[in-house]
Amino acid sequence: MRAVRQRDPGRATGGVPLRDPVCALQAAGGTTLNADEQAGAATVDEPEPGPRPGFTGRAVAVLGATAVIAVALDQWVKWLSTENLDEGNPVRILGGLVYLSLLRNSGAAFSFGSDHTWVFPVITLIVIGWITWMATRLRSVPWALALGLVLGGALGNLIDRLFRAPGFLHGHVVDMISVFGPYAEYFAVFNIADSCLSVGVVLAVLLELTGRQRDGSRISVRRSRTKDVAE
Repeated sequence: MRAVRQRDPGRATGGVPLRDPVCALQAAGGTTLNADEQAGAATVDEPEPGPRPGFTGRAVAVLGATAVIAVALDQWVKWLSTENLDEGNPVRILGGLVYLSLLRNSGAAFSFGSDHTWVFPVITLIVIGWITWMATRLRSVPWALALGLVLGGALGNLIDRLFRAPGFLHGHVVDMISVFGPYAEYFAVFNIADSCLSVGVVLAVLLELTGRQRDGSRISVRRSRTKDVAE
């Protein structure tokens, strides 16, 4: 007589071992039972790296060098203007695109706020303090360039406020660049410091819009928008 073969207790009907892990079982059509979990895991975004602490010597050096160059250039051009230009006698250059018109301005950049001269040195000191604080965590060279231009422009005009006539904190800023007309017919007369301030602010706005952070990291604008839509 043939011996009756005992059923393997480790197997179920159909020949699939009961002891095999659940993740290895195949559903109808060959799809794993944990396919939904795998699909969900594939769509999880990796966490973005946090801000890096501290600063880099390179970024701080770029900030300082940019500020020093901006101040030196601004003061040199102002000295040349006061030595070689006369008020009321503009010099036409570049075919009339630019006029060198000496003007002593009691207001802010581009001649704004001339009735509140003392306010601008105070604002400038606040800006300088803020940039100094930002430098303690600065790791981005483009941001260092932007902040250096703002700092240099602020310092260039602050020097005029402190040391030029008519007196301390009330000094008039020397302007000399007029475009399209000799007497600011189309645009306010400005100087190198005003230009540095404007370029620095524009560069800072562009860096923010492109997701570049002051600590050297970068935020993907597309990922940020996708996350907002998903929420």
